[in-house]
Amino acid sequence: MRDRDAGPAAASERPPPRAGRRAPRQPDLRADVAAAPAIADPAATPVTALPGVGPTLAAKLQRLGLLSLQDLWFHLPLRYEDRTRITPIGALRPREPAQVEGRIEAVERGFRYRPQLRVAISDDSRQTLLLRFFHFNAAQANQFVVGARLRCYGDVRLGTHGPEMIHPHYRLLGDAAAAPVEDRLTPVYPATEGLGQARLAGLIARALERLPADEALELIPAELRRVYKLTSLRAALLYVHRPPPGADVARLASGTHPAQQRLAFEELLAQHLSLKRLRARLRRDAAPALRGDGALRRRFLAALPFAPTRAQLRVAAEIARDLARPVPMLRLVQGDVGSGKTVVAALAALLAVEAGEQVAVMAPTELLAEQHCRNFQRWLQPLGVEVVWLAGKLTGRARAAALARLAQPAPAVAIGTHALMQEGVTFARLGLVVIDEQHRFGVHQRLMLRDKGRTASAAAGHDTDAAARLPHQLVLTATPIPRTLAMAAYADLDVSVIDELPPGRTPVTTVAIANSRRGEVIERIRAACAAGRQAYWVCTRIEESDTLQAQAAEAVHAELAAALPELRIGLVHGRLKPAAKQAAMAAFAHGETHLLVATTVIEVGVDVPNASLMVIENAERLGLAQLHQLRGRVGRGGAASSCVLLYQPPLSATARQRLDVLRETADGFRIAEKDLELRGPGEVLGTRQTGALALRIADLARDGALLPAVQRAGATMLRAHPALSERLIARWIGAAARYADA
Repeated sequence: MRDRDAGPAAASERPPPRAGRRAPRQPDLRADVAAAPAIADPAATPVTALPGVGPTLAAKLQRLGLLSLQDLWFHLPLRYEDRTRITPIGALRPREPAQVEGRIEAVERGFRYRPQLRVAISDDSRQTLLLRFFHFNAAQANQFVVGARLRCYGDVRLGTHGPEMIHPHYRLLGDAAAAPVEDRLTPVYPATEGLGQARLAGLIARALERLPADEALELIPAELRRVYKLTSLRAALLYVHRPPPGADVARLASGTHPAQQRLAFEELLAQHLSLKRLRARLRRDAAPALRGDGALRRRFLAALPFAPTRAQLRVAAEIARDLARPVPMLRLVQGDVGSGKTVVAALAALLAVEAGEQVAVMAPTELLAEQHCRNFQRWLQPLGVEVVWLAGKLTGRARAAALARLAQPAPAVAIGTHALMQEGVTFARLGLVVIDEQHRFGVHQRLMLRDKGRTASAAAGHDTDAAARLPHQLVLTATPIPRTLAMAAYADLDVSVIDELPPGRTPVTTVAIANSRRGEVIERIRAACAAGRQAYWVCTRIEESDTLQAQAAEAVHAELAAALPELRIGLVHGRLKPAAKQAAMAAFAHGETHLLVATTVIEVGVDVPNASLMVIENAERLGLAQLHQLRGRVGRGGAASSCVLLYQPPLSATARQRLDVLRETADGFRIAEKDLELRGPGEVLGTRQTGALALRIADLARDGALLPAVQRAGATMLRAHPALSERLIARWIGAAARYADA
C-alpha cells in the first residue's frame, strides 16, 4: 500500500490485517513519554537532536519557526481529518470531506485548456466518483491502472456527471480483502514547501515522546492554575495532537474542546504578557513633557465653525494629561466615522507646538494625507504654525526644502504618507507622532516612524538628550474595535473612545439591491441630483491591480455618463495623477459635479455634506468595516441620506450576513464585533502580513470570554513571577514579540 502523502519511503508496509478489522491501535503517547529517558532541558533541545533531522530538514523546519522540541510541541493542528471510516460513494455529500475506497474503472489524460488527469473509481454501491488532478507527472499518472484498488480522502463537490474530488490524498491498495483505517482523527498542521504532512506529523510524534512531566512543563504557577481551574497542559497537548478514539469531533472542529481552551488560555496570556512587558519597557524611556500655556488651543477652538462635542473635549483632556508626563504616551483614539478625531489630533499637535516640539502626522493614502494637510493648513497657519507637506511624489526643490525645514529645531507639523519614515528624513525635535488609520501600516513601518524621535540628533547639536528619548504616540482609527480585540491586541495602549457624533449628522438608510435592478438605482441618482443633492458611485476592489481597478471605474463612468447625460460626473481612482485626483475631489466638494465615480480611495478623509446618496457596487466583496467606512461619506449634512449596496447574486451565506448587518444597524461597535466574527482579527486589524496576532489556537471572537481572567492572571504573573512570564512569552511568541510595541 502506498500513501501518496508519505512519499516513496512509505511504499513498503507490513501486510494489512484480516478483512473487517481496524488498524492496530497505535501506542499511547502517555506510556511512550513515561518510558522516555530524562533530559536536562528537553524544551530547549534543538530539532536536530531528533533522528533523521539533518541540515536540510532543519532549514525547512526553521521556515516554520520550529527550532527546538518545544516549538514542535506547540506547533498545533489547524484542523482534523476523519479517516477512521470508509464512506460509500453513493452516500457522499457535496462540500463535505470524506474517505472512499473503490476500484479504478477508467483513466484519462486530457489537455483541454490545461493538462488534466481524470481517474474514475466505483465501489459496491455501484456509484462512480471522479478524481481530477491538474498538477501531476508521468510517473504519478502511470500508478493508476484500471482494476487497481484505491483509497482517497478529500472534499466532495458536485460535478457535471456526479461527485468529484480535486487533488485528493490517495493510497493504492494491495489485493487483500481489507486495509486498515486510522483509529484516531488525523491532525493537519501548518506546513511549508518540501515538508509534507506525514513527515511533519512523524517529527511531532517523536518530539512528544520527550515531553516532560506535568510540573516540569507548566509555566503558569500552581496557585493560578487552581484559581482559574486550568487542567494539565501536558494532557491537553497530547489530546490535541492525537485525539483518542471517541473524541468529540464537533467540539474539536469548533475549537471549544476543554483541551483546546486550556491551550487558548495560555496563548492569550502569553500575548497579553508580551504587550504589557513591552509597554513597561517603553515607559522606562524618556519623552518630552509637553506643556504649553494653551493660547494656541484657545484660539483654535474659538475659530472653529462648530462647538466640539463633550466626547471630543474629554478625549483631548486625556491626551493632554499623557503628554504632560515625561514618559512616552501610547494612546489609541477610536471613534466612528465623522466623530471628529482630526480635531482632537489638531489639539494634541498644538500642545506639542506650544512646547517647542515638532509633530508628524502620517496617513495611509495620499488622498487622506492631502485632506489632513488642507485641514491643518486651514486651522493652524492662521495661528502662525507652519505645516510641512511630505509625500512620496514630492521631488526636487520642494522635497529638499521640506527636508531642510524638518531638520531645523523650530516647531512645525509635518503631514504625509509613509514618506515620513523614509531614509533621509530627519526630525530635529520630534515630540509627537500621530498615526491615522494605523491598522493600514505594517508593524515595521510604525516602529520606523517612532524611532525617528530617537535620532533627533545630538550630533547635529540641537538637543543633547534627543537621542535618548522617544516621541509620544497618538493612534487614530475610524474602525471601531471590538472590546475583546482591543483587550488582546492593544493591551499596551491606553484607549480613548469618541462615543458621540457631532450634531447635525443624519441617519443613513441602507438597502441591498441586486445588480439586475441597476436601472432603478441609476434613476434614483437622477432624482437625487435633480433635487440639488450629490451622489457617490463606488467601484469596489475587484482585483488587487490598480490598473484593473481604474479600468473598472472608467467603464462605470462611461456607462453612467451615457445614462445620465444631464449630470456632470467626476472620476477618481488610484492611477490618476495627484493633481487630477485633487481637481476631481475639489470639483465634487464645491458642487461643480453632481456624481463622483470612485474606487475605494474615497473610503476615508472625504467630507462633502451635500452628498446624500452612495451606491457601492459589488458590495458583497467588501468586509463590514470597509462598507461602514464608505457609508460614512454620506449623512454629513441635514438631508435624509441613503446607501445602496448593489450586489451580484447569488450571495454566499457570509456575504448575506454582512449585508444584513449593514441594513440593520449603524452602530460601529456592533458592526465591528460581527466583522471580527466573520473575518478574524488579522483581517480586521490589517496585521495578517506582519505576524502580529498570528494566534495558533486561540480565536478572539470565540474565546473573548477568557480575556478578563487572562488579564487578572497576567497582572499576577508580571508582579510575582516575572521570570515565568518571560519564558511563557518565549514559548508562544518568541522573536515576534519585538514588533508588538509599534
